[in-house]
Amino acid sequence: MKIWGHRGAYSSAPENTLVGFQMAAQMGADGVELDIQLTKDNEIVVIHDETVDRTSNGQGWVKDFTLSEIKKLNFNKSGRTEPLFMEVPTLAEVLNLLNPTGLTINIELKTGIFYYDGIESAALKLVEKYGMCDRVIWSSFNHYSIQKIKLLEPSSKTALLCGGGVWVTGEQCEKVGAEALHPGIHMLHYPALAEDCRKRGILIRPWTVTSEEDLNLARDLGVDAVMVNRIDWAKGALSHGN
Repeated sequence: MKIWGHRGAYSSAPENTLVGFQMAAQMGADGVELDIQLTKDNEIVVIHDETVDRTSNGQGWVKDFTLSEIKKLNFNKSGRTEPLFMEVPTLAEVLNLLNPTGLTINIELKTGIFYYDGIESAALKLVEKYGMCDRVIWSSFNHYSIQKIKLLEPSSKTALLCGGGVWVTGEQCEKVGAEALHPGIHMLHYPALAEDCRKRGILIRPWTVTSEEDLNLARDLGVDAVMVNRIDWAKGALSHGN
């Protein structure tokens, strides 16, 4: 079972920053998960929320900033990690950083609240430019985005996201051509979901695993990977469990 760092090294560095992704690689993660959106001038930036309010010292919608404007904000809001000032990274900067590491990169298309027209093709071209197509897995809560990825590049590896009160089945993954399901970890306590995916050959990669009980559950169900906030803890717990 592989360990993926949720938004980089979530518990050790500001989320979705170059420092966090570098730290995830240094901690020995097998992969990282990140989120992408478009700025006002159609640049792909790596950020989770549709606003910059929670993670930076600024306020406003990501879509209303140009790249140069959003780059002036400090995404090390707590100031607990060096360097004290951290920019929001572009997808290109993250790919360039992680290219030598061999890590798998799960790119989540944040097209659920705002649909960023053209983000799928732009992101695909960027990944192709860096020669990393075989290491990228595309996911989204917006299943139309996954269908578009498959339409533009049929060989792409994709996954459907689900969580909260929204359930997705292995059959739905099959219908859009997604090879994997990325469910909230609580969903795996309903055994029929994993059983359905297993029967259909759909890989499972739950998020976000924070307890040893859930880590053991994921391992016992034979999931492909788990997304975690604490990479060192997860690696240690799995090692101890073996």
